[in-house]
Amino acid sequence: MAIHSPACPDPLKPRRRGLRLALAAALAPLLQACSPLRVINALTPSDTHTVQRGVPYGDGERQQLDIYRPAQPAPHAPVALFFYGGSWSSGSRADYTFVGEALASQGIVTLVADYGLSPAVRYPGFLQDCALAVDWALARLPDWGGRSLCLVGHSAGAYNAAMLALDPRWLAGVGRHPSALSAWVGLAGPYDFLPIGMPEVQTAFHWPDTPPDSQPLFHARRLQAAPPALLLAARQDVLVNPQRNSVALAQALEAQGVAVELALLDRLSHATLVGALAKPLRGLAPVLPRVAGFIRARAQPLA
Repeated sequence: MAIHSPACPDPLKPRRRGLRLALAAALAPLLQACSPLRVINALTPSDTHTVQRGVPYGDGERQQLDIYRPAQPAPHAPVALFFYGGSWSSGSRADYTFVGEALASQGIVTLVADYGLSPAVRYPGFLQDCALAVDWALARLPDWGGRSLCLVGHSAGAYNAAMLALDPRWLAGVGRHPSALSAWVGLAGPYDFLPIGMPEVQTAFHWPDTPPDSQPLFHARRLQAAPPALLLAARQDVLVNPQRNSVALAQALEAQGVAVELALLDRLSHATLVGALAKPLRGLAPVLPRVAGFIRARAQPLA
């Protein structure tokens, strides 16, 4: 393998990289604070995209999404639909401007969707909301010049994406099938969490009457086919164990012949895994290039 060195190396490049890493390290603890996302969003560039907010995909109060389009739109752009986390009991699309900007800056039309939250909406209601958002997005791909739809989720949102990709019941409810998806991306997702210990999650899933088939891993071990998957997790995640969840799901999908990529990333936590998509935190780990590259590589015309 040939190694090419620039003819005129930039002597400040290592210093700039060091400054970016220092900034990311300084900002990372904010993502663990009470209202950290407002700080991250305040530092998010506005010249990389345009945004259309509060677009309804259904009639419910929380059935709305925001659309982030690249500032330089391209024909046949991939489209990503992002579901955020929050233990199925908290969260707002307004908190994830940094995700919309990050993917739009990479040429990906990005939808950031709200969905019903517990206790008002419990399993499987939030999955039905997400399925409705998928149906809405698929029907409008030509409007954005899109050619494929990839689901992306963090934490509880990764669970939502996994269930839509692996359990055909939810998309069947809106007349669709997982084969309509080009791929899906799970960031620090909980894919096997029975028995349930967290009180808010117990409420969301009717514990102790939670059905075994509410778990993505249950379906991964039984499916015949599924969209390709990219699973990223923080190696030291203390909230969602990466071995039990991301690693086990990747192994199950691979055993069934499903294309899957897995990476456990260092220097990240459960929260900073998604936070690393934000421009001020991108020096922590290459989350954005991994996610954006995967979405672009899997983009293809839909049948």
